[in-house]
Amino acid sequence: MIAMQYSFTLPVDYDMSIIDRRIAEKGPLLDNLPNLKFKAYLTARKSGPNTENLYAPFYVWDNEEGLNDFICGDGFAGLTQSFGWPAVRTWFIWQARMSSDIKSAVIATRELRLTPPHSSLAELRRREGAEVFEDVERNGALASISGFEPTSWTRIRFELWGERDSIPSGGSIEVFDVGHVSFPDAGSPHGD
Repeated sequence: MIAMQYSFTLPVDYDMSIIDRRIAEKGPLLDNLPNLKFKAYLTARKSGPNTENLYAPFYVWDNEEGLNDFICGDGFAGLTQSFGWPAVRTWFIWQARMSSDIKSAVIATRELRLTPPHSSLAELRRREGAEVFEDVERNGALASISGFEPTSWTRIRFELWGERDSIPSGGSIEVFDVGHVSFPDAGSPHGD
């Protein structure tokens, strides 16, 4: 599996209801897209701790073929014509766990973590896998993803939550509103 995210920073006075409508109209179109494990349509509004208006969808693909088909397809071309050419970040998935209630997510959190040089990657992977399992099975997360990117040596922890009160707090945790989750109706809800 591979995770992917791009982000568009929108003007401070941008009418975010335009993005909300776009998500409501286009979100269900990807509900059963081949090779897509899930897509969370994310926004952040400039208020409180958020310093920008953002549209920042997050994807988990079963394989790179799904990612490539999407990036090379008409939907992504239309998106870039509307909002510009984004940098697309990717992470190899170390562990992904999803509950059957994933579509009821209302909040997402993302934490980017630096991997210190000469770290035991095997130990980090094992520990992150245990944390992902714990967050879904015991801490109320509807999905938890741990990924790793070896060019900048960053790791990601991405989680979906059913209510705002459940989310962890911390200085490096970014919080997004979830407008829609595209998730296949068929198949097992739990990832590897």
